[in-house]
Amino acid sequence: MLKGSILQKLALAHQNHSKPLNLGVYYKNTLVALCHALEDFVLESDSNPLIITAFQRGKWYLEEADRYSDLADKAQKIAIMAASDAGFAEHPTSNKSNVALIDLQESDPVAQEWHLVIVSSSYTAMVLCQELSEEDYGIEGRPQADLERKFYGFWTFEPDLVQETVNLAINHIRTYDLELATELGDLSSQMKTNYQQQSSAKLAAVVSKVVGYLESCKVQLHNPQKETDFNFFEDLDNNLASNEMQAFLRMAQIIDLTDTLNPMAASEVATLGEAMGQLLDLPAWQIKRLRLAGLLHRLSLSSQSDSEFNQTSIQKEALQNKDQLPQSSVLRIMPQLRAISKILDHQTEVWDGSGNKSGLAYDSIPLESRILRLIADFQQQVTTLRNKEQKNKQQTEINTIPEAFSSCQAKAGTIYDPKLVEALNLIVIGMQQGMTLQAYQPKIAGGIWLLE
Repeated sequence: MLKGSILQKLALAHQNHSKPLNLGVYYKNTLVALCHALEDFVLESDSNPLIITAFQRGKWYLEEADRYSDLADKAQKIAIMAASDAGFAEHPTSNKSNVALIDLQESDPVAQEWHLVIVSSSYTAMVLCQELSEEDYGIEGRPQADLERKFYGFWTFEPDLVQETVNLAINHIRTYDLELATELGDLSSQMKTNYQQQSSAKLAAVVSKVVGYLESCKVQLHNPQKETDFNFFEDLDNNLASNEMQAFLRMAQIIDLTDTLNPMAASEVATLGEAMGQLLDLPAWQIKRLRLAGLLHRLSLSSQSDSEFNQTSIQKEALQNKDQLPQSSVLRIMPQLRAISKILDHQTEVWDGSGNKSGLAYDSIPLESRILRLIADFQQQVTTLRNKEQKNKQQTEINTIPEAFSSCQAKAGTIYDPKLVEALNLIVIGMQQGMTLQAYQPKIAGGIWLLE
């Protein structure tokens, strides 16, 4: 990473952080799709955000100048950082009162970065990257096709990371224009967003927009006339698919983080799902699918009254605005996730068929859905009891696991598949005897492994 760049400063701040950055490599065609999706969402919504962007070279800004004229009509303020090598200050967009241009010095490392940072009162989004160096490209050198160029960095919807980056960008702008930096700081403070404030409708809509753009980019890439234009066609295709997967994982991560009482739900349910799959001797592909369903299980916004699921603030708002939101069916945009969508669609089915979802019963309910129903409820029960004991300053973990299991066992044969409850009992016995199930967050930037 370039010394003194915004990406490097953010990475250094998180070097020994409990929450390290999910850095990865992105092809330019992926970044173009991501940025256009996020920009078009601004054009289609009423968010009136603050936008701070950096273009690797001034000529890239000129390609987007008309688009930024439209964005300026929707945004409160746009600050554009780029080296003044293409005369873009003369473009009509630069004359708009809410557009500020920061002419970066040629030696400024930010002049080599590609950033798009969006902050509104209801959602945040960010792309933060810089191109690989000549040394990073290796002996093959820079690719001939522009869209095959590689960038290192990450993108996210997380308010705290976006706000941290905004602060770094404003501090950098302060060295060029103190008055503008002060104005941007004031606007940023007014729009400061946290996880609880994020709008479910906007978050789900922007995720759908991102995935739709990436999927469209894949369709264009698969055009027979296009395939021969690229030396790394398979890599480009995988990079697009990986970022579609990342979009869903990032949304699931934010849904977890809105639930301060159970912020590890997805990873713990995924871990329990793997353990259950291994205990049932399921094939490796099915265990992997069960893990992915566990990571995404809170994307299903079911309002069933008999569900034990604890809904987060984002989910609760979504239930009040169901017409605005795709539910787990949004996953069907990706062909690889249609099976996962089906699992999530049926995760609240009741074993004896008395539920009010699809009315499936017994073995007609997909096995993974039955497993997910049980382990998600069990995980929620364990967490609720653990929080209660910690609040009362009692010794934790001694009674929480068996008590949570007893609650599930009482519903075997009605809510839950009794065979699966028996399997869960074996896991509980193992946990009581010291077996540990290590839950961990997936490396989001490497999401392609989940699809293979």
